[in-house]
Amino acid sequence: MVAVDIIFAPIVFSALVYFFTRGAEQFAKYIALGWFIVLFIIALSWYHQLPEDGWLFLGNYLSVPQFGFELTLQIDALSVAMLLLTAALLILVVFTSWNEKKQGAYFSLLIMFSGPIFGVFMTTNVLWFFMFWELTLVPMLFLVGIWGEENRIYAAIKFFLYTHVFAMFMFVGFYLLYKQTGYWDLTLIKETALVTPALIWWLMFIGFAAKLPVFPFHTWLPDAHVQAPSSISVLLAGVLLKMGAYGLIRFTVELMPITTMHFAPWMLGFGLATTFFAGFLAIYERHIKKMVAYSSISHMGLVVVAISTMTYDGLSAALYEMIGHALVISPLFLIAGWLHHKTHTWYMDEMGGIMKKAPYASAIFILAGMAALGLPGTMGFVGELTIIISAVKAYGWWIAVIALAGLISAGYIIWSVRRAIHGPMSPVVEKADFSMSLPEKFALAVYAFLIVYFGVNPQPIFDLANQAFSWLGGM
Repeated sequence: MVAVDIIFAPIVFSALVYFFTRGAEQFAKYIALGWFIVLFIIALSWYHQLPEDGWLFLGNYLSVPQFGFELTLQIDALSVAMLLLTAALLILVVFTSWNEKKQGAYFSLLIMFSGPIFGVFMTTNVLWFFMFWELTLVPMLFLVGIWGEENRIYAAIKFFLYTHVFAMFMFVGFYLLYKQTGYWDLTLIKETALVTPALIWWLMFIGFAAKLPVFPFHTWLPDAHVQAPSSISVLLAGVLLKMGAYGLIRFTVELMPITTMHFAPWMLGFGLATTFFAGFLAIYERHIKKMVAYSSISHMGLVVVAISTMTYDGLSAALYEMIGHALVISPLFLIAGWLHHKTHTWYMDEMGGIMKKAPYASAIFILAGMAALGLPGTMGFVGELTIIISAVKAYGWWIAVIALAGLISAGYIIWSVRRAIHGPMSPVVEKADFSMSLPEKFALAVYAFLIVYFGVNPQPIFDLANQAFSWLGGM
C-alpha cells in the first residue's frame, strides 16, 4: 500500500463505511477493526525497514512548485513509535466501543480520524503537519459532541476552539520558519539560518504546550475527558496529548536544539508546575473521571521535565513515559466511565464496595492505579525512575523533588481505591448490574498484560528510543 493512501483513503473509506452499513451498522466495527489491524501491521513493517539512523523515505506527493512545498512522507524511530502506539490504541478502542450506539457513524469517524493522525507522524513538511494536526480535530469534535455526556456540546466546542486557537501560534511559527529559511521541510531547515529563533521557539512551544497540555494551558482537558465517551478519552489521552509531546521533541529539541537549551529552564518550570498542580487537584477531586484526567495531566508534566533535559537519557525516558502513560491511563479512563454507566454517579464517595460485585474490573483498576503511582514491576515505575535519574544528571540533586510526584500519585490513587473499590457497599453499587462484555474484558486484559510486560521488560521500547535519539548520544 502506498504511504499516502494510508492518510487520505480513510476520508473516502469512512464515508463508504457509513453509507454501506446503514442497514447493518454492526458490520462497521468489524471493518474498522480490520483497517486498524492493517495499519498496525504496516507500521510494524516500517519499523523493520528503518535504517540504523536517519529517515525511511516513503515518497513525495502533491507537489506545488509555485509555493515551494510538497507532501514529503518520511519516518524515523520516533515516528514509528507513535504510529504503533496509535494503531494499537485504535484497535483496543474498537473492542471497548463494541456496543456503542449509532455504530455506523461512530466507527466511520474513527476510521476518518486514523488518516490525519497518521499524517501528523509521517510528514516532515511543517505546513502539511499543521493541516493534519487541524484535521484530527474534526472527527474528535463529533465523537465528543454526539456520543458524550450531558454537557458534551460545550466540552466539544471548547476542545475544538481552544486547541485550534493555540494551534495558530504554532502555525505562525511554521510560517516564520519558511520566511526565514525558504523551506517547508523540517529536514532542510537549519537553526543557524533563523533570524528570530526565540520568537519562533515560543510560538511553537505554546502551540504544543496547549495540546499536551501543560499548566496553565490545561483547562480544556478535564471538561473534554469528563464529557467524552470513555473510549474517546483513551484517544484524547493516549494519542492527542502525545501529539503535543511529539511536537516538542520534533520541532524544538531536534529542529532548534541551541534555542531549546537556552529556554530549557522555562520548559522545566512548566513541567514541574504541571506535575504538582494537577497532582494536588487530583487529590482533592471526588469525581472519578476528573481525578483520572488530572492524573493524566500530572504525568504529562513529567514528560515535559524529561524533554527539558535535552539529553539522550532524558528523551529516552520521555518516550518511554509517553507510551507508558497511554497504556496506564487508558484502563483507568475506561473503568471510570464504565462505573459511571453502571452506577449512574461520577462521585467516588457515592460508590464503595465495587470489588465485591465487579472483581475483574476492580483488579485491573487497582493494577493501573498502582502503575500510575510507580509500583515496581509496572511501566509507571520504569518511566518515573528513568525521568528522575535523567533529570538529576541534568539539573543536580535538587530536582529529585519530582519524586514527590509519586507520593502525590499514591495519595489520590490509594484514596480513590479506598473510597470506590473497597469499603462498605453503597446502595447504588448494590443495585447496579456490573456485567461486562467479552470484548471489553479482552481489551482490559491486553492493557493489564502490556503494563506488566513492559514494566519487567522495558528494553523493546528503549531499543526504539536508542534509534530515535542516537544523534543526541554525544550531548
